[in-house]
Amino acid sequence: MKTIDKAVLAGYNAGIERDRLRTGIGILEFERTKEILLEKLPKPPAVIYDIGGAYGEYAWWLASLGYTVHLFDLSETHIAMSAELAAEYPGTKLASAVVCDARSVPMPEKSADAVLLMGPLYSITEYEERILAIKESRRLLKDNGLLFSAALTPYSVLVSRLDVYRVDDTKKRRELEDPAVIAIIERALEDGCYENPEKRIASGLGSSHLHTAKALREELLRGGFDTDSVHGVMGGAWLAPNLDALLENPETKEVLMKTIRMLDTHEEIIGLSGHMLAVSRKRP
Repeated sequence: MKTIDKAVLAGYNAGIERDRLRTGIGILEFERTKEILLEKLPKPPAVIYDIGGAYGEYAWWLASLGYTVHLFDLSETHIAMSAELAAEYPGTKLASAVVCDARSVPMPEKSADAVLLMGPLYSITEYEERILAIKESRRLLKDNGLLFSAALTPYSVLVSRLDVYRVDDTKKRRELEDPAVIAIIERALEDGCYENPEKRIASGLGSSHLHTAKALREELLRGGFDTDSVHGVMGGAWLAPNLDALLENPETKEVLMKTIRMLDTHEEIIGLSGHMLAVSRKRP
């Protein structure tokens, strides 16, 4: 199997994921994803495999609800960090937390009611390797089991830079004037290939694959799944000015969440969200 970008794994092992879902746009992603999971998951104590689940924000939350949750991640740092969340969920335990690759998970076939695959599909850049990860999830799922797959969208790479474009002399605000940055964005829009070896933009994101909703559905179908829905989990709310302040106020936060739900599955605009979440069912 081909490995993921070494820079990506190095970033994870350096702990860059810590608290990502607790600030800014990460809050929108976390809150809407939790809503979708609660709508679709079978009832506790169903068995859930969180594959590529970082240090377990979703895994610990689900375990606290009574689910039997196994956490798997390629980063040794993430698995070590997962123990830190125990203090936030007293009386809760993960069934296991194991270092492994999403394409080879050391669990029996047909042993999970649901699988969360909410990281590997954008970290694995090769098409056939992503299909292997999807097929491995299918192997692990019981008949008719559910797969929740996250993907990054190519359009947000451009939109986020339009949002900050200003006539002043700061690198972040003038990125669209850099031909190298434009070339990276054009390639991502063309075929989803996001190559960023020199970290010209988004220094925290190494080489990745970015999906359209259509491309995500097609890969899931190839891997043995029928997709019920694809959600834009951040809608356009992440573009709101003064986002942090809006999220601190329960009333304005709920307004933002309401706009996300309104746009959530509108096919024409799903790509505006930085993240998508597909809900799929294992094919016979």
